[in-house]
This record gives sequence, structure tokens and C-alpha cells, in this order.
Amino acid sequence: MSGAALYVYAIIPAKVGLPGSLTGIEGRPVRLIEAASGLAALVHDAEPIPFQGPDEQVKGWIVEHSSVVERAWEALGTVLPVTVNVIVKGGATASAEERLRAWLEQSEASLRQRLDALRDRVELRVEITLDRVEAARSDPESAALRAELAEKPAGLRRLLERKLEQSEKGAVERLADRLYADLRRRIATHAEDLVENRRTRPAPGLVPVLSMAVLVGRQGIEALGTELAEIQTELPAARIRFLGPWPPYSFAEVFDGLETGAEADNKKEGSEGRDTEGNGVDRRE
Repeated sequence: MSGAALYVYAIIPAKVGLPGSLTGIEGRPVRLIEAASGLAALVHDAEPIPFQGPDEQVKGWIVEHSSVVERAWEALGTVLPVTVNVIVKGGATASAEERLRAWLEQSEASLRQRLDALRDRVELRVEITLDRVEAARSDPESAALRAELAEKPAGLRRLLERKLEQSEKGAVERLADRLYADLRRRIATHAEDLVENRRTRPAPGLVPVLSMAVLVGRQGIEALGTELAEIQTELPAARIRFLGPWPPYSFAEVFDGLETGAEADNKKEGSEGRDTEGNGVDRRE
């Protein structure tokens, strides 16, 4: 149903045009909705319902969505990426195109400001965890329990092993709390902006310290990588994930004032380790 709704990928400067022929989710043709303001939205014609399906199918859609955004971003140097399943519906008095075009015109000042602020900026993901066993080696209580455990016969070890696990976990969580402020400060030194993630699902045996999206200029990627390498050298028990660069999804919320009818619970994800859940850790500011 052409024109019934529009699935939105990104907002771009209209005069630059499409970066070649683009196809989006499930091969759907991507086109421009241009406004008199000189801004445009990358969209495909859609039904007025979000994409829904099994997890594996959703992951495929997210990769296809991200591919459109990233191709536009690489070609243009600046886009405002939109998260998955943002759908603008037509209404009783205006079509989806008319509503989207009107919003682009009404929001011109703020959208241009965001496009300019994000030009040649990238989003990176930094996640730091601690290996529980390695980080707890210097904890006196845990060391005493390990020594006691070594002397016990196999049949008596289960309770003590559980006690050791809890001791290590508590010791490393306290260490993570102590490390957090300094590590955040060191990362922030190289960032223009940070967005902390508030949920985390670390692998078994790992204790989270921090997880955040970091906004840097393209020229700042290497400096942040060097800082993280220094942190790794100083903290052998640290496990550091440094992902990206990607379009600045976490710094480009754009749909203020537009009722999209979207169900956008599916957050950004893509290939090469992108995390849809915004996983992270809730620590003190």
C-alpha cells in the first residue's frame, strides 16, 4: 500500500541526494522525502505496522536497516540515524508524506543544528568488565578461602566453593565501584559526549565496571584506543570491548514533536558486535 505509511531510516541534508541506489529491509526500495527546508528523510513505503518476527529474523532486519544508515553516513559524512521500526502513518487529514514533510520543515532549526554537531562524528562502544577470579586474587578473604578449599576432600568442597564464589564476587564488585569514576573520567577526556548504558548481561565470571556509547570525531578514535590499551596494561584482570565506529545512533534522537505511531522497542544492532539492548551497568554518576 504505497503511501499508507513510511518507514524511516535517517534524516539527511536534502541537496546531497541519495548515495546511489539503496535498498532497505527485505529489499524494499529506499527513497527520499524532501522538504522545502532543504532536509530529507530516507524512507521506504510501508504498511502502518512495525516489523515483528522471531529473534533471528529481527536481527536480519536490523542489519539491513543499519546498512542503509551506514551507507548514507559514509557517503555524506553526517546523518541523523533513526532506530528500527520508526513508522510515520497517514492520518485523517494528511498523508504520511505530508506529515513527515511538514515535520521536517517545522523542525528545520533543531535538525540542522544536530546534523552540524554530528558531522564527521562517530559512535564507539566501550565496555569494561573484570574477570572475577583474576581480579579477586589479591583479596585476603578470598585467598584464605581458596587455601582452605585446597585442603578439603572433594565431598566437602561444594559449600566452600559457593562461599568462595560469593566472596570473590563481592570483592570484585567493590573493586569495580572504586575503579568506575577514574575509568569514566579517562574515557570522557577523549569524548565529546557519553551515553551510559543501564543494563548489562556480562558473560559468566565477569563483573561489569562500565558500558557506554562514546561520541568522538573520526580523528579521535586512535587516541581513545590508546587510552584503553593503557588501561588494559594497568589492569590485567580487565576485559575491554571497543566496538565501532558507527553512525551516532545514541546521540541523534530526532522525532520530538512527531507522533510516529512507531513501536521502536527494537534498539540499534548490527553486524560486528553491535548490541541491540544498550547493555551496560548502572553505576554512580
